[in-house]
Amino acid sequence: MKFSRLRLSGFKSFVDTTDLLIEPGLTGVVGPNGCGKSNLLEAMRWVMGENSFKNMRGS
Repeated sequence: MKFSRLRLSGFKSFVDTTDLLIEPGLTGVVGPNGCGKSNLLEAMRWVMGENSFKNMRGS
């Protein structure tokens, strides 16, 4: 499975709609503490089928 685009809206710290384009090759997610890096990865887990909140980080 490859991600090429991700649209987040109302998921944890992504209150407003945010579109992310994921280009081919190596992609890094960097930023200061509290900017939503982990929330981005958890959103990807969610769309891949993780539906148990106990397996997700607390919000």
